[in-house]
Amino acid sequence: MDRQPELRSGQMSSLTHPRPLLPDDRKTEAVRAKIAARHSGIVEEVRSTVEREPVVVVGMATNVFVKRARKALTQHGIPHTYLEYGGYTSKWGERLAIKLWSGWPTFPQVFVRGVLIGGNDDTQQALADGSLKQMLDG
Repeated sequence: MDRQPELRSGQMSSLTHPRPLLPDDRKTEAVRAKIAARHSGIVEEVRSTVEREPVVVVGMATNVFVKRARKALTQHGIPHTYLEYGGYTSKWGERLAIKLWSGWPTFPQVFVRGVLIGGNDDTQQALADGSLKQMLDG
């Protein structure tokens, strides 16, 4: 899998968003307000944790891929903060808000130094090729 170069804070990627989003000028003010308010506390909790902690795993209970990513990080001696939001039958709205915020469609969502590196497969690859450690060592 090709890895994109690491972006520093404030740097823009040369890649366009892989899926265009409906622009704000195509939403009413009421719709924009509802979007902003929907589970805003959960989104803020994730956002602030990602900004503050070196490695963050956002997941859900009983998800085998979340468990695998966390186990791999632990086995590599990489401490991480874990945020769990429900399971398959609970807190789906909160998880949807997180997915909309990050743009990543599945869990886990693994962040290193504020950068979303992907899910379990991406984390396993970053551990194997040393890129996760490089991001941590900066």
